[in-house]
Amino acid sequence: MKAGMKHIEIIAKAHRKVQSVEGLQQAALDEFGADLHIALRSRKDELLYLRKLTEMLFPYVMPPKATDCRSLSLLLREVMSGSVMLPTMDFMADPDTVNLLVLIFVDDTPLDPATEPPSPLVPFLQKYAEVSNKKQSVLKLDLKEIRDQQDLLFRFMNFLKQEGAVHVLQFCLTVEEFNDKILSPDLSDSELQRLHGEVVHIYETYCLEESIDKISFDPFIVDEIRNIAIGPYGGVVKLQTMHCLFEAYEHVLSLLERVFTPMFCHSDEYFRHLLRGAESPTRNSRISRNMSKRGESFGISRIGSKIKGVFRNTTMEGAMLPPCSMNDMDEDMVEEATVVMEDDSPAEPPCSAGSLRNLSFWSIGIPYIDLCDDDNKRDKFPVFYIDVERNDRKEVGHETEKWWVFRRYLEFYVLESKLTEFHGTFADAQLPSKRIIGPKNLDFLESKREEFEEYLQRLLQHPELSNSQLLADFLSPHSMESQFLERMLPDVNLGKMFKSVPGKLIKEKGQNLDPFLQSFFNSCESPKAKPSRPELTILSPSNENNKKLFTELFKNNANLSERKHNPNFFEETLSVDGMYDYMMFVGRTVFGAADWLSHALAAGRILFKNTFEAYMDQYLQSKLEQILQEHNVVSLITQLRDAVFCESSEELKPEEKRSRAKKTFEAMMDYLPDVVVRCFGQDSKYEGVRLLFDGFQQPVLNKQMTYVLLDIAVQELFPELSQE
Repeated sequence: MKAGMKHIEIIAKAHRKVQSVEGLQQAALDEFGADLHIALRSRKDELLYLRKLTEMLFPYVMPPKATDCRSLSLLLREVMSGSVMLPTMDFMADPDTVNLLVLIFVDDTPLDPATEPPSPLVPFLQKYAEVSNKKQSVLKLDLKEIRDQQDLLFRFMNFLKQEGAVHVLQFCLTVEEFNDKILSPDLSDSELQRLHGEVVHIYETYCLEESIDKISFDPFIVDEIRNIAIGPYGGVVKLQTMHCLFEAYEHVLSLLERVFTPMFCHSDEYFRHLLRGAESPTRNSRISRNMSKRGESFGISRIGSKIKGVFRNTTMEGAMLPPCSMNDMDEDMVEEATVVMEDDSPAEPPCSAGSLRNLSFWSIGIPYIDLCDDDNKRDKFPVFYIDVERNDRKEVGHETEKWWVFRRYLEFYVLESKLTEFHGTFADAQLPSKRIIGPKNLDFLESKREEFEEYLQRLLQHPELSNSQLLADFLSPHSMESQFLERMLPDVNLGKMFKSVPGKLIKEKGQNLDPFLQSFFNSCESPKAKPSRPELTILSPSNENNKKLFTELFKNNANLSERKHNPNFFEETLSVDGMYDYMMFVGRTVFGAADWLSHALAAGRILFKNTFEAYMDQYLQSKLEQILQEHNVVSLITQLRDAVFCESSEELKPEEKRSRAKKTFEAMMDYLPDVVVRCFGQDSKYEGVRLLFDGFQQPVLNKQMTYVLLDIAVQELFPELSQE
């Protein structure tokens, strides 16, 4: 009410200055001065204010970890501020909406009666969190599935540790282990003492009030366990027939299955498990085999030629990272996507298994150069004979494995090119310059044998390549033959060759001078944009949003480039408290009460204040109960919903809005009792009601009042914000 009185006083002061309805809004905005709400400066400032307000409320209305994801919190902020709160504030400040609310309050016409009995009252937002869709999630697990998989159980325990509830699972495991022992028919004296000690441990850990791992059991369960714990150790055999431990176990098991397991299925730990499924030890061996065998060919050879250079020095080659790098990685990092092709080829020998591969334990040598037949067996070509020895799987029971591989001269350079593409260059491991012209016979390869052998040995010692699928395929006899042969032939552009040949064959003096000069001039000019590929124009999302911000009704709000700091001096400071004081203030400010009437009301304040306020409280209570009947509130909510969420909803025509405004003014005139006319006169009554009505027709002034009321409501609902 005090905020409303201040708003009325500003409008009254502005009206005395301009004496017209057209300039009333701007004059009132000037009168507010530094008290103008910051959201009224412009539409952009209004949206920014709603964003900040939404961010401030997130910690109080959202679950604790809901806003840890920055992208999700930004999405929620933009939806709430731009698509929900901003249209809501526009709807509430619309003069037509204000006229409707005023008309509902002041109109004495009986409202439509309710056709159904009112619904029972429920706590605020009681059913807000209930899930309407009862279909079971495909991600749902039960506790048995989690306990059957070691990886899942480990992640489940990590989740419980984050929630401070790992002792709940530990209680189940402890009781299960205890039951296995207590059910033995023949228990020795030492075993009874040990079992009694375990009962004491269970009682002190999970039942005592001062224990940090206390679990809330029924009192009779705690009493029975305490009686066994403080009694003689021989009484522990009573637990074979008592139900206390069994019921405690059922209570905790139900807690795990109904509360913590569903929470785990929506946690980061579980999604991390799903996204890292390829690292699980239960991984399908066939998929693993195909990825190591053909993923390199399909994923790198075909795609890599198109995007070569884009990810140079930054992209991993698709295989799992070495252990030393895996330890340094953030747990939230998602595994690189790989191309997995299905085939029906026989299983590979153990030498190509990648799960336990560590190339730093491999040893290689190139003892000699040999000759191999080509595919057509028409000729022989020299190759490097590579002797490979694998010693990295002794811990899992495998003996040392040995095999040999033949590789051509150019295949080494294909390997170097691919490794450079994915890992960058290695300063201590480089091949000599490639011979392009000249024979590559046995003598030439023999001269390079030691350098190539040293190159491979240095590659194997690099930690970054200790689990490289590419290097392992190069040293494996089971890799695809075309993998390191497809880049051996240089690209030949026949069209370009034939186009340039005539210019090189014809040697007449000056014949190519003009084309040369023209090409030279063209090279000095900046290239023009091709019609087929126009210049990329990035449309900022804010540009489109700004179009939606400005409305015909509110335009750009107060349209202030900077906030005015001129103080707002009121005529006099009055202390108003209660409906009687508010009535006196409105009579003096709006209706221009004479001095004698003001003095009379001030004198009657001592006698009639409490009686008048008790009557007004009762009147307002009955009026609000009548207005806020369930079917009437549903009607208002429906209008708000249509205005905010239904873009296709039909608005009232201008004639209908003018008709509602006229009806509102007439209802305001009829609302005031006859005693007002006797005290102020008919003309003062008309001018006062007209002043209030004209103030309701100013959208930006309504917006000012709406934001003031919003701030008051937020501080009432969330007093923590005021304390901060």
